[in-house]
Amino acid sequence: MGYDATAYDDVEPRAPGMYFLRDALDCEHLGVTVVEADDGWEGMEHDHADGDHEEVYVLLHGEATLTVDGDAVDLAPGDAVRVDPGSTRDLTFSADGSKMVIAGAP
Repeated sequence: MGYDATAYDDVEPRAPGMYFLRDALDCEHLGVTVVEADDGWEGMEHDHADGDHEEVYVLLHGEATLTVDGDAVDLAPGDAVRVDPGSTRDLTFSADGSKMVIAGAP
């Protein structure tokens, strides 16, 4: 079969509000995560330098701030940001009912 399909909310969240779809979609290189968050949700600062893994963050609904190498980027619905593998990133949400898709690959 040439495709795999799933509903993100059929996947067991690996952290509160974080649905990792890589395994459910049998992805070899691409990681896809859906985040559902309320005001005050905070991620963990990290980078992907070891895996040479860049990421794209797309805010679908709500309000978020993505801090990249210490620079805060405020996001509104429809905004997208690409982050280099070696750059640190940290994500926070400032509106209830926020939703974001994160995709990354080497």
